[in-house]
Amino acid sequence: MAGAAQKRKVQNRPYLDQRRLHYGFFIGLHAQDLEFENNGFVTEEGETWFADVADYSPSFSVGVLAEAYITSNLSARLIPSLYFGQRNITFHEQHTHQEYRQVMKSTLLAFPLNLKFSAPRFNNHRPFVVAGINPTLSLTNKNQKALLLQKWDCYMEIGMGCDFYLPYFKLIPELKFCFGLRNLLEKDRSDLIDKSLLKYTQMLDTADSKMVMLTFYFE
Repeated sequence: MAGAAQKRKVQNRPYLDQRRLHYGFFIGLHAQDLEFENNGFVTEEGETWFADVADYSPSFSVGVLAEAYITSNLSARLIPSLYFGQRNITFHEQHTHQEYRQVMKSTLLAFPLNLKFSAPRFNNHRPFVVAGINPTLSLTNKNQKALLLQKWDCYMEIGMGCDFYLPYFKLIPELKFCFGLRNLLEKDRSDLIDKSLLKYTQMLDTADSKMVMLTFYFE
């Protein structure tokens, strides 16, 4: 009993999680990905192209957090956010090994709604898992590009993290995986003036978005 008692420490901010509503903000890093379904389309010139995301660029995000108490182990979170990033897409020709590259910069306005399931607090840390949905709106779609994505998407999110209770605030590192639920590929390319770019849309059936996010919340 004495050994167990010695492991207990004074709790920082012991009543923070019991508030009906509390707020914070976050900064984070993430990587944006696209998963393509290539269909083997053959052009009039006999070319067969396929696409992939060749590499990943570090991207960042900022936003605010509102968290509502439901039970001692469950809370709901609304996290209005901005994601800034890019996807580096490479189109490959199967026979001649030609390549065409497109850098797709993106600014996403996001409204994640998550449920947070927390373990019992021990001293000044508390692990948790989160799950929810994340509707997003792209603010940077540009016409006249080889590939055009639709503006609206919705992600399914799942992640994990830990609350660290410091003397003056709570620090919350969190790792989250996001899976897009919509086919973002814009098949109507009436915007294209250069019709030679149309093959890069015709070669694809779907384009699904994914993200991995490392976020640091401050409450």
